[in-house]
Amino acid sequence: MAYELYYWPGIQGRGEFIRLALEEAGADYIDTARKPESEGDGATAITAFLEREDIACPPFAPPFLRDGSIVVGQTANILLYLGPRLGLAPSDEVKRLWVHQIQLTIADVVGEAHDTHHPISGELYYEDQKAEAMRRAGHFRQDRIPKYFAWFERILARNPIDSGLLTGATVTYADLSLFQLVDGLLYAFPRRMRQVLPEVPRIAALHHTIAQRPRIRAYLASNRRTPFNEQGIFRHYPELDG
Repeated sequence: MAYELYYWPGIQGRGEFIRLALEEAGADYIDTARKPESEGDGATAITAFLEREDIACPPFAPPFLRDGSIVVGQTANILLYLGPRLGLAPSDEVKRLWVHQIQLTIADVVGEAHDTHHPISGELYYEDQKAEAMRRAGHFRQDRIPKYFAWFERILARNPIDSGLLTGATVTYADLSLFQLVDGLLYAFPRRMRQVLPEVPRIAALHHTIAQRPRIRAYLASNRRTPFNEQGIFRHYPELDG
């Protein structure tokens, strides 16, 4: 039975981290965001699902994944569930929790990236909080990106196998998510990232390596990969890039 991924159409957003795992594994999945409106597209399917009264553990918001009778919400939680099933997580429990910890930290960065353009409220337009966004983005560029990236770089350096991956010798969903984080920041803050990436060569190498994996490369070149745009988490407003 195919996995069903529920996420908003037209943006990569937090759903993209899950898509990359499904694509890397060659998993059979249905992406409701890609369904035509006549068949219940992403927004219609999400609204209908969230209004159902028969779901014992209803998700708060997308992304959420349906696997038969099992419904899992929250990006990191979905990947924790999918990882062992897709061969993208260690079999050892301690190492599996370590990968999950890395993923949760990536989620922290994603949240901070979002708040650079919506620092007050997601209910307000960017133009309604532009002054605050300029200040928030400045701190994010100068302080937070280097701090987070130094941590990821240190993890890559401490992998005893020296595989160029975050942990062990095989790709995990955390490696795919770090790729997506770098890709998103390259779109949103190209000027700043040109300064940061040379200082973290292991992260830059991992980004390149993941992009060249056969299934990921095919996915990135396909129309299944929604382009970055100014409606998603990673948005390019030149004035926020310093």
